[in-house]
Amino acid sequence: MDKMKSLGFDTSLFVGAITSGELTHQYLQRKDDPWFAALGRSCIHMTWSERGTISLEGLGLQVVENVEEAEFILAHGSEALGHPSGAAVPTKLEDLEKILEHCATKRIPMVVANPDYVTVEARALRVMPGTLAAKYEKLGGEVKWMGKPDKIIYQAAMAMAGVDSSDSIAVGDSLHHDIKGANEAGIQSAFTTGGIHATELGVGSFGEAADLSSVQALASKYDAYPSYVLPAFTW
Repeated sequence: MDKMKSLGFDTSLFVGAITSGELTHQYLQRKDDPWFAALGRSCIHMTWSERGTISLEGLGLQVVENVEEAEFILAHGSEALGHPSGAAVPTKLEDLEKILEHCATKRIPMVVANPDYVTVEARALRVMPGTLAAKYEKLGGEVKWMGKPDKIIYQAAMAMAGVDSSDSIAVGDSLHHDIKGANEAGIQSAFTTGGIHATELGVGSFGEAADLSSVQALASKYDAYPSYVLPAFTW
């Protein structure tokens, strides 16, 4: 919630917040879901370096470097490889992909704690863990998607707020994740066109309205259909 406050939101208007990473942490900790209960303890941990490492404290997991010792892959980030000491070793994307190729031959599952493909940072796109997960699926690997577009994250948010789908709306800039996920969860959605799809839509500046026919064509491409379209999400 501190981050929401820094973005200018009045946090008194919120009942809480849930992220895909937090949801993953809960499932790994509780182990009451049969799929998670069968994972084991040793994992290859793909994480962040510049954006800050992800703590696995309290989960009883053993981070390993050798794929032969791993029982599953935990993908939080796309910049580094977790070390058994708890440190994060900066690792190139292509090297992480080579590790995935090795993991695929061993047929171990992956949990992706941040399914976004890319995100916008300072108007530039950064590769996110969802890109690695999609690569792993193409290699024949099993992936558990713990956030958008899977409806699991929407269900968790609605449960936290004590509402159902008829009282909910998703706001986001990704057709594949935010809007597709809202479609899957059966809730309304508002698509902001100035985010990761800005270039595809020909949007050159913040707040510029996208051509509606371009939005419709892109929605068809991604098979994701918003209830509303906004040039930007402002408050």
